[in-house]
Amino acid sequence: MNYHNITTDDMRNGDGLRTVLWVAGCDHHCDGCQNPITWNPNGGIYFGYAAEQELFYHLYKKHISGVTFSGGDPLLPENRVTIFHLAKYIKQYIPGKTVWVYTGYLWEEVKDLPGMRWVDVLVDGEFKQELADVKYHWAGSTNQRVIDVQESLKEGRVILKED
Repeated sequence: MNYHNITTDDMRNGDGLRTVLWVAGCDHHCDGCQNPITWNPNGGIYFGYAAEQELFYHLYKKHISGVTFSGGDPLLPENRVTIFHLAKYIKQYIPGKTVWVYTGYLWEEVKDLPGMRWVDVLVDGEFKQELADVKYHWAGSTNQRVIDVQESLKEGRVILKED
């Protein structure tokens, strides 16, 4: 998997202060996308051991609420193994941190992926320029849902995250 950047102390991509991994690769190519540079799965740089250690270093900080995987699309099929490996590690070894994933795929398309058990919040759906709303909390367009993954898996239906 390739990535473009790791940012920290981010307040716009999930609740609290977060570390964000911006992955490479997206096949949605949404009109009005804020990150078209991340579409090419071969763009950016290889996500190797040093990048993994940098990500974990930031996540061990007490003031960081968790990680957000964005991009690109973390759930692009070629990104899934790495993303779910990281999510599993974080949930097992860095207690109290939440895992958020932004994806252009719909919940209905990804809910049965085994790695979803390591995800707390999923922001699903392609960005729609005509539905863009800067006041819509945690998403770019109003068709996107901010889903409480664990509650949704338990209930067998979409449960939206409460603020």
